[in-house]
Amino acid sequence: MRRVVTGHDENGKSVVVSDGPVPRSREFTSLPGWVSRLPWATDPGEPVSRTGEDPTPKVTTLLPAPGGTRFIILTFPPEAALADPAFDPVAFDREQRTDSPGIAELIEPDGMHATPTVDYGIVLGGEIVLELDDGNCTLLSAGDIVIQNGTRHAWRNRSGQPVTVAFVLIGAEPEH
Repeated sequence: MRRVVTGHDENGKSVVVSDGPVPRSREFTSLPGWVSRLPWATDPGEPVSRTGEDPTPKVTTLLPAPGGTRFIILTFPPEAALADPAFDPVAFDREQRTDSPGIAELIEPDGMHATPTVDYGIVLGGEIVLELDDGNCTLLSAGDIVIQNGTRHAWRNRSGQPVTVAFVLIGAEPEH
């Protein structure tokens, strides 16, 4: 996946400052086909980067603080991969906690989770099921969008193909 970042030169003109692969990407060894990418992130009150400096190496949590953002692209393998005898859920959890600190700790054994964020999700390719805690399942296909308002949910790839979804997480104050 290619990431193009713009910024400004010494004269204030807009320029491309970076053009290449997403540097913070991980293909999981514990679950082949699971790929996590963090193309960009912002922290609350942070000014626009005029130089296009990459903030992702400094990110210590994928859970943004209120007013912060995280742009995450996930590729989910088919759910059948979880039933493969070679799948090691402990190793997968360990990789998740290394790759996705802040969010991984919130994921329940069945994949359900909720974050104090408003998430914009766009299905880039494939089909995925959004399951809510009332058991409601909604099939989403390429081009569909979903707005997650801090709801408890899980993602299920019941197709036989990988699915890629782009998420923008916006940190929000939890409802009291």
